[in-house]
Amino acid sequence: MQKSILITGGARSGKSALAEELTLGLGRPAVYIATAEARDDEMRARIARHRDRRGPDWRTVAAPIALAQALDDSDGEAPRLVDCLTLWLTNLMLDGRDWEAATEGLAACLARQRAPVLLVTNEVGAGIVPENALARAFRDAAGLVNQRIARVCDEVWLSVAGCPVKVKPR
Repeated sequence: MQKSILITGGARSGKSALAEELTLGLGRPAVYIATAEARDDEMRARIARHRDRRGPDWRTVAAPIALAQALDDSDGEAPRLVDCLTLWLTNLMLDGRDWEAATEGLAACLARQRAPVLLVTNEVGAGIVPENALARAFRDAAGLVNQRIARVCDEVWLSVAGCPVKVKPR
């Protein structure tokens, strides 16, 4: 069953827990495609908490840059959860990659998947305008990535204070 679901929300909104629940509802075991890179001790601890919460029903694949390739390589195995698109975008931007081309590649990749794909992303544009050019560029890019991927997904969910709201389809 091909299905793609985008889950968005703010920091600590419950989006990852919702995504994990929805993914396991589509089949077990599941594949967790991690985009985070442990660049410092705090991030290492954050990654460990996520991993420990998931438990044994998950196989983890690291894909900080080559997300479309990780999806293609794991297609047909089980439902996949990508957590998260904003960290993937961060990695692309910090590495000087063409994030717009990578986003188009991801959108095309999602259209050809046979097994379900759930993607977590952050809703970063609801706050104040950032004070520096890099932060503004990231905020704008994240909004464009989210819009592009939402267009190709079958469903979009927004998590607010742990409460999921289905946005698409209405």
